[in-house]
Amino acid sequence: MKNLSQVLASFLLVGVLSVGLAAETAAARYDNDIEARVSQELAKKKNFEKLQATVDDGIVTLTGNVDLYQQKLDAAKKVRKMSKVQGVRNLIEVSSTVPDNELRAKLDRKLYYDRMGYDNTFNFVTASVNDGVVTLIGEVRQPVSLDSATSIANTLPGVKEVINNVKVAPVSNFDDRIRLAATRAIYGDSVLNRYAIDPAHPIRIVVDNGHLTLYGTVENKADKQVAGIRAGQVFGVFKVQNNLTVANQS
Repeated sequence: MKNLSQVLASFLLVGVLSVGLAAETAAARYDNDIEARVSQELAKKKNFEKLQATVDDGIVTLTGNVDLYQQKLDAAKKVRKMSKVQGVRNLIEVSSTVPDNELRAKLDRKLYYDRMGYDNTFNFVTASVNDGVVTLIGEVRQPVSLDSATSIANTLPGVKEVINNVKVAPVSNFDDRIRLAATRAIYGDSVLNRYAIDPAHPIRIVVDNGHLTLYGTVENKADKQVAGIRAGQVFGVFKVQNNLTVANQS
């Protein structure tokens, strides 16, 4: 009886090992197929020619170099959509390099004029840069403005990564009325109306649930004070935060 038990145990062990080996072999063939297809797909686009892919249990690891951060995102997105891919580890590096101070200056200028002619006056987005890693902060009126600001950062040479901390204001007819009233009050003032000449409107009016915040740069302290007073006189405003800066002053 003991010998029979040992024989049965041996058969079970062999069966388990055989199933495990078969599973590993199938997984290897599965991974090889994914790797081949991913490599072929990446080779179709010039921006992805320098990329490599390895696969382990359906997880694709991408390595190599691209010129722009957006290309890094696009490569992962393309691979993630492919059949049988379980996930993507994106280890691609951005090869373009720009000094942080130069990169920030370029970003600030592009963000300043972004969405000009639309809801630019009601958005405020700024960026900090550390070793090529860009952090976007601020608040915008609509999701399309967030997408636009993000696209600017993603496609700028030298950007290695983008951390997006920009908030989209809640949809509110009440806030919209405050925005329009504050625009008339500020840019209609005889002291401040010269700022309306700037097509990007240097005084930004950000409204969130009745709370109004002013951003931008004015020429002197008096202009800052007048802008704050006019904003505070708008009907429906609960609170005004005057974050305007004065030119040539820290």
